[in-house]
Amino acid sequence: MFTREEASRIRQEFWTTFGKYMRPIAAAESIRVNWVNYHTGLKDVYFRMDAGKNFASVCISIEQADAGVRELYFDQFNEFRTLLQMTLNEEWLWEKEFCLPGGVVVSRIGKQLEGVSVFNKNDWPEIIAFLKPRIIALDSFWENAKYSFDALR
Repeated sequence: MFTREEASRIRQEFWTTFGKYMRPIAAAESIRVNWVNYHTGLKDVYFRMDAGKNFASVCISIEQADAGVRELYFDQFNEFRTLLQMTLNEEWLWEKEFCLPGGVVVSRIGKQLEGVSVFNKNDWPEIIAFLKPRIIALDSFWENAKYSFDALR
């Protein structure tokens, strides 16, 4: 078992390693991007990656506080479901209401890898191999879909 400080240090080390690994990869627009903190340019819509004790995940997280607006964003993503699936080459889990720790409700579209741990450095290659193609695919998808969200800004 790790202390809180050790766990924080290991997580930070993983994300620093992942960021360095991804640094040479340009975004779909051929610009440099911070893959770890990917900015969609759309308020309250994020591409999130996470890695914990038993999993790694990547998702589109719609964190708009107004449930009606959040549903509009979710429905707009649903309009692009086929394009998203074709870009990702896989089906993701669509959750209109997902409760975060602390009780905040968001909408999520994501994929999770079970049985890996960010605290086991031997799992890092598998975690990176899971996250890398998916965040790159999300970037490619977003390059084609983002302008359709302008009306919701």
